[in-house]
Amino acid sequence: MNGSLSEHKAGKRKFTLYLPPSYSPDSRRFPAVYVQDGSSLFHGQIELLESTFQQRRLPELVLIGIESENRLDEYTPWPAASLSDRFPDFGGIGYDYLSDITNRFIPFIEENWNVTREPQLRGMIGASLGGLISLFSLLKYPSVFGKIGSISGSYWYENALETIHLSSLEPGTACVFMSVGSEEGREKQSIQRHMLQNTKQVHQSLKEKGFTEDQLCLSIEKGAVHHHKYFCQQFIIALEWLYGKNRS
Repeated sequence: MNGSLSEHKAGKRKFTLYLPPSYSPDSRRFPAVYVQDGSSLFHGQIELLESTFQQRRLPELVLIGIESENRLDEYTPWPAASLSDRFPDFGGIGYDYLSDITNRFIPFIEENWNVTREPQLRGMIGASLGGLISLFSLLKYPSVFGKIGSISGSYWYENALETIHLSSLEPGTACVFMSVGSEEGREKQSIQRHMLQNTKQVHQSLKEKGFTEDQLCLSIEKGAVHHHKYFCQQFIIALEWLYGKNRS
């Protein structure tokens, strides 16, 4: 690895920072990608990521893996009952979380590291509930985020489909990458069994709002289930689609 990984805090919030090989404080500014669930999607992927830089499939990126204080609360946009007695109810403070990230955390990053402040290059990406709240960041702050990665987004979440469908979101210059495994939710008895169907519905809603093929991608991964291994694979694919192909 030629880049660097380091742990930091912004107030009480912990984060992992990845700086690419040619990063320096006084060079050109780098696109910043804000990633849910800390570094879990990329800490084992750095070698692969840097090979995409070397092959010029991707521009060099700064990754910020944001640790959640409680993902069942922070990654859900409103309260909802738990799907299982083994877990607490969903706290639904996602809008407070997004406000904190947008109004305090991102300015802290941009003041202390050499990252671009252009909204169209500012990314937000996550998996599962992290994929849900990443898309909601575009609904809540469309002028802040221009690259959204929603990997196996939890679109089974109560009222999520309706809220996205009824939202006044306009495409602007935003790009959205969505992925889901063809086998996700198949073994579930709860509303999670609708993972594939609901993801397709969200994709259709965004198309109806005017997102073009250049702005919207749905990747259905054949044979994949809802598992971290597949999330990590899709993470690199998402970055390539969002930032590669001369998009930056």
